[in-house]
Amino acid sequence: MSFFKSEIAQFLIKVLVIYIIWYIVYELWVLPSGVIDEPLSQNIASITAGILAAFGETTFHFGRVVGITGTNGVEIVDGCNGIAAIGLFLGFIIAYPGAWIPRLLFSLFGIAVIYITNVARTVILCYVQAYWPTAFDFTHEYSTAAVFYIIIFILWMIWANYGDSFQSRLSSEKPVSASGV
Repeated sequence: MSFFKSEIAQFLIKVLVIYIIWYIVYELWVLPSGVIDEPLSQNIASITAGILAAFGETTFHFGRVVGITGTNGVEIVDGCNGIAAIGLFLGFIIAYPGAWIPRLLFSLFGIAVIYITNVARTVILCYVQAYWPTAFDFTHEYSTAAVFYIIIFILWMIWANYGDSFQSRLSSEKPVSASGV
């Protein structure tokens, strides 16, 4: 079939294979060990508590749980700490053509964006829980998850449209001589 030989099909197959490998490695080894999820979830909770406190809220923070005093708090469980979103993002970036140095730099940038998005998501969930509790389930289940997919799509589109230009800019820069001329 000619479809499977097209660049789009090759890209989608690569993404699928990378994501399956990521999913297997994550589910079988990384997640059970807690080596990434536990510290990441605790870090997100800690940063969230700091942001809420900076906005004048009285907060509590115990391990993975953070909240505004007077609420039950939000627990950042495995699967809600952004690791799956990072895996999906990296799958797109690795599968799409481009030079490795810009790809690595853009991957680090994307991971930072996803992390910041997840912290913002947790802050929003704490506020919704405190001030609009009837909307918490909807906000948690639908709206904040959609934001992750939109962010990942935007990041991938940036890479797809500008990834090669990052490389061409890096390779077109002339080295500076030792005399500075």
